[in-house]
Amino acid sequence: MAHIVVLGAGTGGMPAAYELRAELGSEHKVTVVNEREYFQFVPSNPWVAVGWRDRASITFDIRKHLEAKGIEFIAKRCDKIDADGKTLTLEGGDSISFDYLVIATGPRLAFEEIEGAGPNGGHTHSVCTIDHAESAYTAYQQLLEDPGHVIVGAMPFASCFGPAYEFAFIMDADLRKRKIRDRVPMTYVTSEPYIGHLGLGGVGDSKGMLESELRNHHMNWITNAKVTKVEAGKMFIEEYDDSGNKIKDHELEFKYSMMLPAFKGVEAVMNVEELCNPRGFVFVDEHQRNPKYPYIYAAGVCIAIPPVEATAVPTGAPKTGYMIESMVTAIVHNIADELAGREPKTYATWNAICLADMGDTGAAFVALPQIPPRNVAWFKKGKWVHMAKIAFEKYFIRKMKKGTSEPIYEKYILKMLGITKLK
Repeated sequence: MAHIVVLGAGTGGMPAAYELRAELGSEHKVTVVNEREYFQFVPSNPWVAVGWRDRASITFDIRKHLEAKGIEFIAKRCDKIDADGKTLTLEGGDSISFDYLVIATGPRLAFEEIEGAGPNGGHTHSVCTIDHAESAYTAYQQLLEDPGHVIVGAMPFASCFGPAYEFAFIMDADLRKRKIRDRVPMTYVTSEPYIGHLGLGGVGDSKGMLESELRNHHMNWITNAKVTKVEAGKMFIEEYDDSGNKIKDHELEFKYSMMLPAFKGVEAVMNVEELCNPRGFVFVDEHQRNPKYPYIYAAGVCIAIPPVEATAVPTGAPKTGYMIESMVTAIVHNIADELAGREPKTYATWNAICLADMGDTGAAFVALPQIPPRNVAWFKKGKWVHMAKIAFEKYFIRKMKKGTSEPIYEKYILKMLGITKLK
């Protein structure tokens, strides 16, 4: 009997556990280790930050749903990975051994890289976790009472820009509904070299479309922006040209700011010698295995993917839901092959497909493959995307509670977009 441990219980870890259980059968043991007792549907956090959702609607307790499928669950933080000894040390000193480890931790939010950033003792908010989104909503309620300038965007080394655009447009829609948008000037500040870059080098007409949307919603913007420091009510920004020459210093005053932070690897993963790149993201081969430790697999935001291009201010490449799902499926089939004495042969399809809500409309983009040149690259806008994302939220959470092992993004989003073949 082999013991497969999944480290992390997010949009990669939960499906990985369910797929492993369905593929491997009861003769092998599957355990999920996660520092929290609950699952959170992270894509809904921008809605939480303006009060359109609450914690109860996008989270649920993990244990009973995993155990119903014969999957063990340990709600503890992993403090150390002994990769050679195939052992995890958990908070409190407990340990757990494994034959295969699937790392699906997501990132560590590196607020400390910018002085004064972050919701815990800093001056900016985040929508990266449900806790941060709730804190952002508390501050948003204060903004409604005392309106003023808002800054939304992404810090240097951020690698997921969609939620920043989403939050800017969602806040805009909410303020318009409350009829106080005229009292809230907004500026979009991003490390991207241009609006609509998205960490992907642009997708279709994302540059023109998103610039137009920002203009139509009366939002100014600063690109190639390196935030250097945040004080209470003031953000310090260096603006660069595309060659990396600083062209301007900005000091922007604000009443409210939501800035996506840089991502790094979580500490326990980052500390394993030769497992990660310098920022703590796991090296993987074409089968999602680590080259140094081939019994360690990884999927999702925690893996190392090089930026699609060099930018004046550092940006990372995003890992969208469909891509993560594809990585998970590849991992499951490859572990099954290894257990059966076969060589791994399944590859993930690193395609980027995303639904982004914009308050009362939305945008969908498809980049096949994620890294240019592409076979397919389009970006479309419409109210149908807004409605589709609402429906997908409910669909995904329902499937996670039921313990589905089927590919959720492929079943839902690809069908909705009319895409039948990606390879």
